[in-house]
Amino acid sequence: MEAAAARQRARPRTPPAEEYDPWTAWLYKPRTISVLLVGACLLIWASGALDPEGAASHSSSTSIKRGVWAMIAVFLAYCTLQAPSTILIRPHPAFWRLVHGLAVVYLVALTFLLFQNRDDARRFMKHLSPDLGVELPERSYGADCRLYVPENPNNKFINIYETLFDEFVVAHVLGWWGKAVMIRNQALLWVLSIGFELMELTFRHMLPNFNECWWDSIILDILICNWFGIWAGMHTVRYFDGKTYEWVGLSRQPSIMGKVKRSLSQFTPAQWDKDQWQPFMGPLRFIQVLFLCVVFMMVELNTFFLKFCLWIPPRNPLVVYRLILWWLIAIPTIREYNSYLQDSKPVKKVGAFCWLSVAICIVELLICMKFGHGLFHDPMPTWLIIFWRSAGVAFMIFLLAWSWRNHQKFRRKNL
Repeated sequence: MEAAAARQRARPRTPPAEEYDPWTAWLYKPRTISVLLVGACLLIWASGALDPEGAASHSSSTSIKRGVWAMIAVFLAYCTLQAPSTILIRPHPAFWRLVHGLAVVYLVALTFLLFQNRDDARRFMKHLSPDLGVELPERSYGADCRLYVPENPNNKFINIYETLFDEFVVAHVLGWWGKAVMIRNQALLWVLSIGFELMELTFRHMLPNFNECWWDSIILDILICNWFGIWAGMHTVRYFDGKTYEWVGLSRQPSIMGKVKRSLSQFTPAQWDKDQWQPFMGPLRFIQVLFLCVVFMMVELNTFFLKFCLWIPPRNPLVVYRLILWWLIAIPTIREYNSYLQDSKPVKKVGAFCWLSVAICIVELLICMKFGHGLFHDPMPTWLIIFWRSAGVAFMIFLLAWSWRNHQKFRRKNL
C-alpha cells in the first residue's frame, strides 16, 4: 500500500481540463503558439532585427549582456511551456516548470564559473552586481564574548544588543521555518540544527563569520532562533496536516471574500502528503536519510564559502536570490526524494529536481574548493581532527554492527 501511494504521489496530479473551474480553466489551456508569436515579436523589438543601424549603436558589452539575458529568457520560456510537469501543481504546474528552468540556468552558470580562475570569477561577478569585486572586511562574532561591557558608556550589553539585531537573526528564523515546512520531521530538524553548529565549530579557523561566542552559538542560534523557527514551522505543518481539502471553484464561491480566500488558497498545497522518513527502519534507510542531512548542511556551508571566495557581502541581493532559488528547488526535491524512499520498486530513479539539487550542490562545492585554494592558512586544530576521526570510526562500527544484526534476523526469519 505504501509503495502504491508513493508511486501515486510521484505522478503529476494535474486534473483533466474539464475538471477546472470555468473562471480559471483558461489558465490551464496550452498557449504555446500564442507565446511563440509574442516571443518572436519581443525578440524582433529587443534585438533590433528590423533596425540594424539602431542596434549597431550599442556597445559590444551591452549587446553581449542583452544577448545573454535574451538567451536565458528564451530557455525559461521553453521550460515553462514544454518541460515535463513535476509532482507539484500549486499555484500552477507552469510555475514549477519555470523553477526547473531556473535551476538548470543556475547549474550551467556555476559550471561556466568553475572553469574560470579566481580573479576572473571575481571580475565576472561585477557583471551581476556593480559593487562586487571588492575584498570584504573580516567580520568576527567572537572577538569579545563578554555579556557585560562596563567600559562602554552607551550600552553595557552592547555585544548582546548587536548580535540580537543582526540581519542573520531574521534569516535564522525564516530559514528554519522553511526547513520545518519542507522536512516535516522534528527529530531530523534538530539533527540539522545541531549539526550545522558543529560545522561552524569545525570551520571556524577558515571563515571569520563562524567564529562565534558560546552564548551566540548555543543560546541565540540553537535555543532561540532555530527553536522558534522549528516550532513555528511544525505548527504550520500540523495546521495543513489536519486541514480538510475540499476545493471549490472560484465561480462557485458565494461571496467576494470567499473568492478572495479561494484565490489566496491557490498558493497553498493542493493536498498534504505525510512524509515517512523512518531513519531507523534499517541501515540503508539510515544512510539515505543521513545523505539528505549532509546535502542540506553542504548547501548551507556553500553559502558562506561562496561569499568568502567570490567577495560577496552578506547584504548583497545575490545572496538573497540564491537562497530563494534554493528554497524553491528544495520544495519539490524533498517531495521527490521522500517518494523515492517510500517506493519499493526494484528499479527506480530519483526525480529531476533531486538530480539537479545534488548536481548544483556538487558544482558549488567544487567552486569553493578551487577558488578557496591558498586562502585558508590556519590548520585545523588537532582536537577537531581527533574528534571527527573518532566519530567516523564509531559511525562505521555502528553501521557494521547494525547491518550484521539485521542480517542475522533475516537468516533466522527465513530458516
